[in-house]
Amino acid sequence: MTTLARWCVRHRLVVLAIWIAVFGSLLTLSISLGTDYRDSFNLKGAESAKAYELLTRGTGQPPETDSVVFHTRQPGDTIAAHAADIAQVVAELAQVPSVTGVDSPFDPSFAFQNSPTGTIAYASIHFDNSPMKLDRKNIELVVATAKKHESNSLQIELGGRAIAMLNQPETNVGEQIGIVAAAIILLLAFGSFMAMLLPIGVALFALGTAGALVGLMTHVLTIATFAPQLGSLIGLGVGIDYALFIVTRHRQGLLRGLDVDTAATTAVNTSGRAVLFAGSTVCVALLGMLVLRISFLNGVAIAASLTVLVTMVAAVTLLPALLRLQGMRVLSRRQRRQLAEHGPRDDGHHPQWERWSNFVARRPVWLSIGAVAVVAVLIVPYFSLHLGNADQGSDPPTSTTRKAYDLLSAGFGPGSNGPLQIVAEVASPSDRALLYRVGTTLATTPGIAAVAPCPTASTDVACLIVIPTTSPSSVETSQLITNLRTSILPTLTKGEITTYVGGVTAIFDDFAETIKQKLPLFIGVIVLLGCLLLLIAFRSLVIPLTAAVMNLLAAGASFGFVVAIFQWGWGESLLNVGKGPIESFLPVMMVAILFGLSMDYQVFLVSRMHEEWVHTKDNRLAVVRGQTDTGRVITAAGLIMISVFFAFVFGGQRVIAEFGMGLGIAVLIDAFLLRTILVPALMHLFGNANWWLPASIDRVMPHLAVEAPDDPTDS
Repeated sequence: MTTLARWCVRHRLVVLAIWIAVFGSLLTLSISLGTDYRDSFNLKGAESAKAYELLTRGTGQPPETDSVVFHTRQPGDTIAAHAADIAQVVAELAQVPSVTGVDSPFDPSFAFQNSPTGTIAYASIHFDNSPMKLDRKNIELVVATAKKHESNSLQIELGGRAIAMLNQPETNVGEQIGIVAAAIILLLAFGSFMAMLLPIGVALFALGTAGALVGLMTHVLTIATFAPQLGSLIGLGVGIDYALFIVTRHRQGLLRGLDVDTAATTAVNTSGRAVLFAGSTVCVALLGMLVLRISFLNGVAIAASLTVLVTMVAAVTLLPALLRLQGMRVLSRRQRRQLAEHGPRDDGHHPQWERWSNFVARRPVWLSIGAVAVVAVLIVPYFSLHLGNADQGSDPPTSTTRKAYDLLSAGFGPGSNGPLQIVAEVASPSDRALLYRVGTTLATTPGIAAVAPCPTASTDVACLIVIPTTSPSSVETSQLITNLRTSILPTLTKGEITTYVGGVTAIFDDFAETIKQKLPLFIGVIVLLGCLLLLIAFRSLVIPLTAAVMNLLAAGASFGFVVAIFQWGWGESLLNVGKGPIESFLPVMMVAILFGLSMDYQVFLVSRMHEEWVHTKDNRLAVVRGQTDTGRVITAAGLIMISVFFAFVFGGQRVIAEFGMGLGIAVLIDAFLLRTILVPALMHLFGNANWWLPASIDRVMPHLAVEAPDDPTDS
């Protein structure tokens, strides 16, 4: 590390030029080629996937439609009285680019699109591509075309996956708020404007480079549409934190009297090592999602880990070059003046943290019990976790998608917002007739509100539209899907035809079930890999096991908080979102991210303790000094991450808000409860056992120095 750091410091202009050239090239390519972010739930072998393939073949286009919902505002008024206006809307929508057809509620084939009360009806809009690939301007034109016919007597709202794309903000407000919050914290911590700029500038530069690179990768990999926001969330958090650790060590070196070159080299050789180790654990945890073998998560895992990798490389190459360019200006004017007047001093001593560390050492039992009790209370909501896909009933109440959802629920029942499709491959007219007879029976089945034939152009594919009595995201709808597949349809068809239950609701249900089945394997893999890394780094069995338990506690508490806010609806008014299930992929991704971020704090905390243990062989002294020396920087880093993560809660996207809330709470618990109280308290209780490792294991393991001594000549 010393060689790399010294080269970057001495050739600072070359390093800066290389980074600018790489960023410029990637950005130019990304702009010229564009991006191809897409949400593709490719669940090979799942019943919903087979239904989708059959229906696509039968209709000649992906079976996805959006809705224009009409509602009479005046008492006693009916939809029939507005037939001319609705016909005009349908005709104009059919002429909008990307629209291939519109099913009018006044077409006899679609009479079921009129509510029994006669006050609500809807028209189905067919697009020429999946929502993610549609031009946003064309979607906006669809909304504008329909809404211009709205009047005092006729309400018009639009819903569906394509229309929902307009709910996604074009600018990332959360990122801007997070940067401002981080800047304020850094300015207060450093007292220097130039020192504050360095972590933010390096993080933003790395984030821009990684964003351009990920954008290019969308042409090769399937990467979800929310990946850019997630990348910003993770990249800003870890990027600023990694730079913060190195800048802090660099400033301490300057205050001890080191020259700028030596201080920068020493900072990278010490804190830079810990940054590389911590960043590697984040990447390992994220790439652990690959073991699930789900294409939707593979792309997100690779994109997120690539973002972390770029920020990590920037921290140990670009940052030391900028530190040399800044010179002594990374210190505040007061610090520079005191250094000139009074000479070097040790800035690593923090009396407040020393008092707290000794307090923890004196009362480890009671503090451990108290910390565990707090975490246990926060975990309680986790046990009611319901995974699924939040439907448009969770959209902001003022959005047209939410209004359309509510109108369809009122006119046709909650299940009309997520109809199921029963698809069958038919070999003869008698097979098709059998499926329609099955539909007649299903119409009287508990849990089903209505059944209607689904028009298909192919003679060998037949389809039924089934509207449940419950909403798409409800547990009851998931149970209905299971019952249809396992008992109801096999009994009614008697094996004469093979049916598949599909539709968007079934696709998300299958996805959630797949995640549930593979989640234990995933958690086991990343816990094992994380423990192995810590085992090699600290030559201990207890420390890796303690870290694994702490990480799981932080994850459980954050999940509990997310359930209370988004599923129970405690944050409905504050966050302007409706309550609904937690996104099915959220636990997997949050466990990966949280495990990596939690390992960061464990590495920075325990590496200092380990260094003291090697020198003194006094466990109590090692734990106290380690906590004293790292407490300030860990809590400052935690505050920055919390600010960044919480800022994304108000960015406008529910899934990103769930990530922001979950990650923010996890870091809050981790930095201010687990690493500040529970981990040091337990290490005091465990005593010298913290550092025990069987000799047989120690002999065969490689040696890895997480943080080298302060001597800049040591590589």
